[in-house]
Amino acid sequence: MRRHLNRVLLPATAALLLGISIPSSSALAQADGGARDLAMAKPADAGMSAEGLTKISELMQGMIDRGELAGAVTAVARHGKLVHFETFGKQDLESGAPMQKDSIFRIYSMTKPIAGVALMTLFEEGKFKLDDTVEKYIPELAGLKVAVADGPDGNPVVEDAHHKMTIRELVTHTGGLTYGLFSRGQVDVLYQRADILDRNSTLEQMVGKLSKIPLRQQPGTLWHYSVSVDVQGYLIEVLTGKKFDQVLEERVFKPLGMKDSGFWVKPADASRLARLYVPDREGKLQGQANDDYSTPPAFLSGGGGLVSTATDYLRFAQMLANGGELDGVRILKPETVKMMHTNQLPAAVTEISPLVGNPGNQFGIDFALVKDPDGKADHALAKGEYWWYGIGGTWFGINPVQDLIVVGMIQSRGGAAARKARFESKKLAYEALLDPVR
Repeated sequence: MRRHLNRVLLPATAALLLGISIPSSSALAQADGGARDLAMAKPADAGMSAEGLTKISELMQGMIDRGELAGAVTAVARHGKLVHFETFGKQDLESGAPMQKDSIFRIYSMTKPIAGVALMTLFEEGKFKLDDTVEKYIPELAGLKVAVADGPDGNPVVEDAHHKMTIRELVTHTGGLTYGLFSRGQVDVLYQRADILDRNSTLEQMVGKLSKIPLRQQPGTLWHYSVSVDVQGYLIEVLTGKKFDQVLEERVFKPLGMKDSGFWVKPADASRLARLYVPDREGKLQGQANDDYSTPPAFLSGGGGLVSTATDYLRFAQMLANGGELDGVRILKPETVKMMHTNQLPAAVTEISPLVGNPGNQFGIDFALVKDPDGKADHALAKGEYWWYGIGGTWFGINPVQDLIVVGMIQSRGGAAARKARFESKKLAYEALLDPVR
């Protein structure tokens, strides 16, 4: 399992629910002159400070010079225009290959929002409702018991679920599932023994394993980071009759021109895959053996299996910032996108776990949402931002209030440096705004 985790680990109504003011599409068009296509622009023309954006470059280069990072790619877009897109350091320290704008990264959990978009295209087609039960479409998960205490024989004491897990709970990590990594109960041990995220298993086989393990907690009672999005991947297969990777290609990657995103790296592109590093106890980067991305995996992980580039992810993020459309191609309706970044947590759950390091955040559909910035984890201007990150050092944020996108990619798994790069780069982008909405 550990080896596998090197691979995965109503417009006005939405605004009122978030407590924010979202510019209208006409206002956004006026701000950038019309097209919102990621064309390069001078920072001042998009209401950004060139000097302020330079501080992002100084941050990244400084961290590389101190040996905290091997390399980085950072990008900032505002009003649909790209105002900062730079590379730093090395893609591979051992070979000396420089970081490139088209370097390929393991994006791990930044796979989740992409899976969520694919799922919501099926929602728009009427294939399911958010309050439908999961077992309606995945009968293998019917009748799951819920763990209430550790048992003497290694199997937890269980009770009946108070209600059946819904798709809304599935897309918000509140359905009772877990990863088996972020807590230490007997359910977590059972996940580990079953090797839930085995690269050689299919999504259907993963669900078969889950059907034999109790839920960690009652559905709708707690936000707990989990394999929920991997289950979403299987739900997509059930609803379409197609493999998950085929659905992503047809509904997201090909329409958006995300040519370097997928579950594996083609031989012709192998030289662009950035090497992964992990800091030791002293913070020195240790190169990891190249994990196998040379062939399509059996396990198409919606929770963390994709590779991508900064350019591809920018296109995905700009599509969302545009209300579901990019370059004349519509993926989702604007109201669906707004639903995705509107809080969907059950009433009993007020915010997401401190595990992710951001207090005051809620959760939409496969996105975290900044509700109450505290000035430590989130910048004061970050209210309304929807975001996520990957354990390999990638991150993004989309702020519909400021009409701002930040994307960053490094290849460092764990450690304080990756966290610093993520938080500080986003804060500097907010501080570079010349005309922030307050």
